[in-house]
Amino acid sequence: PEGRVPDAKTIWLYRERLKEAELMEALFERLLGQIEAAGYAARKGQIVDASLVEVPRQRNTPEENRRIKAGERPEWPEHKSRQKDTQARWAFKYARKYYGYKNHVSVDRAYKVVRRYAVSDAARHESLYFETVFDERNRRRAVWADAAYDSKRRRAELAEGGYRVHIVHQNQQHRPLSEAQRATNRRWSRVRVRIEHVFATQAQMGGR
Repeated sequence: PEGRVPDAKTIWLYRERLKEAELMEALFERLLGQIEAAGYAARKGQIVDASLVEVPRQRNTPEENRRIKAGERPEWPEHKSRQKDTQARWAFKYARKYYGYKNHVSVDRAYKVVRRYAVSDAARHESLYFETVFDERNRRRAVWADAAYDSKRRRAELAEGGYRVHIVHQNQQHRPLSEAQRATNRRWSRVRVRIEHVFATQAQMGGR
């Protein structure tokens, strides 16, 4: 019945209590165990990416913002403190300003199941979380990612580990991509689009 469906506030409070009790990771691992036991083991390689999640913009005074940026928490009344988000940050993407967080995930290519995840404020660069979400349990040693994750060191380390690396080629200063590289990027994008389906589902759920 519609009346029994928890609203966003209830879900948020429940999630915060799980985090405080340090149960989120244990529950996530248990869920993955059930998924794998049902025959959906991680295979065919993995896709790594991140997505911005916007949250309501905070109406703080300049002094409150200064303290938040310094890692301090302003002295708000308890009822106001519960409603304040001091961890979200601003970020720019495609000339647009966002306020919120980033979901960093690795999904398996076969079933589009989130196998590893991390959450950061929106200002953090996604490449910093590649190793955090990288899933070593995937049965195929292959990884797809966009150009934000590209570096010579990362490519070398993955290749040394026996992985086939499908990180999108990016333009270098004074060195445009060759036609072969552009064709390769287009081919890889047909695989990477599978993770966009996951982010679209998250967006429908309010980023959760």
